Amino acid sequence: MNIEIRDNLLQDIREFMGEDLLEMNLEYIHPLLRIKRDRLHDACRFLKNTLHFIYLNEIIGTDRFTSEDRFEVIYHLISLRNRQRLFLKVRVEEENPVLPTVTDIWKSANWNEREVFDMFGIRFEGHPDLRRIFLPEDFKYYPLRKEFPLLGVPGSLEMPNTTPDHD
Repeated sequence: MNIEIRDNLLQDIREFMGEDLLEMNLEYIHPLLRIKRDRLHDACRFLKNTLHFIYLNEIIGTDRFTSEDRFEVIYHLISLRNRQRLFLKVRVEEENPVLPTVTDIWKSANWNEREVFDMFGIRFEGHPDLRRIFLPEDFKYYPLRKEFPLLGVPGSLEMPNTTPDHD
């Protein structure tokens, strides 16, 4: 990793985002940036069109299980031209878990956003086909949320009467 290129890119991001850049963590191999959710679409467009982060590797949902901004969505971006990676984080509130889609910026976001929706219930406004990707459409639960029971939906599995040791 070229530190000078990385530092120049981070300076450009700082200037573009201003106070909407809430956190910049450089403790890991690749920078981790947290921004305000209402700047997500602008930031992604800037990262792709200006700083050449043309490859969206993945979108990850996380449940922090906190009272404020419970969910996080993390975008793993790669600039092949600059040989750089970064992670862009946005926090989402539990009461209205909605973010703008980035499918118009990166086509690869399509199935990634559908997976985050399917597993966490985070909706992506403007997504061209936001529906479940793994689970049936009528499934009422989001299995990667922390409150989802470890054994699945109660009553869906027959539980053994004893332990394997017959206790």
